[in-house]
Amino acid sequence: MRQRLDLVREQDVSILFAIESGSRAWGFPSPDSDYDCRFVFACKVRRHLVLTQPRDVIEFPIEGEIDAGGWDLRKALLLALGGNAVIAEWVKSPIVYEEIPDFRQSLLEILDRVVDPIKVAQHYLGLARSHVARLGKLSGDVHLKKLFYLIRPIVALDWMEQRHFATLPPMALPDCLADTELPLATTRAIRGMIDQKAETREMGTGPIPAPIADYLERRYAHHEKNIPDMRNDAAGLASRHQLAEDFYRQTIERLG
Repeated sequence: MRQRLDLVREQDVSILFAIESGSRAWGFPSPDSDYDCRFVFACKVRRHLVLTQPRDVIEFPIEGEIDAGGWDLRKALLLALGGNAVIAEWVKSPIVYEEIPDFRQSLLEILDRVVDPIKVAQHYLGLARSHVARLGKLSGDVHLKKLFYLIRPIVALDWMEQRHFATLPPMALPDCLADTELPLATTRAIRGMIDQKAETREMGTGPIPAPIADYLERRYAHHEKNIPDMRNDAAGLASRHQLAEDFYRQTIERLG
């Protein structure tokens, strides 16, 4: 991990923070889960003063159990303005490999001001749709390990709905569960699957536990019909964009 981050710095960029994403940070790791290192970087001022801008993504081939990659801060902020939940999750990761002191807190504060939770809800609904399509069904045998990637966005949507889509959910599934009103049988079944996944390298295929299957079917159908419509607020969007741009400029100027 450290070697990859050192290679990033050799590209004449500053790493603003590097964290763990994926199942380890989402709270449902397996004993053999990969390490998904994600980072946000920024180019120095001189790298902006060229005709051909550098790539806004730095990626490495997956080697062994380490998967590492990151985004330029500009890309991260633009995606956040569009409702992509990823950067808002990265900044809350409980596993931090390195960071410029206080940067994540500063970024979290600006994201609270510029991210539209309704757009993020649409993002989570899109994730749920894609994983429903991958599972193909919510009855019969499914790959149980993959089920977590559907459970997480549905629980996140319930968390957001219970707070009137006014704020963003925690990153980790157990934290979402703890603060979301769900049927007790559903919560117990999900926690049971988390415990099972933590103890085995391969969960294999099998039927979805009945309380989880019923919950996913009901809540997925509910959110498909009841996610609030996007706000048509050009002035608000312009204001949020300006706040993000000011934050970006100030960050680059501090780096020199």
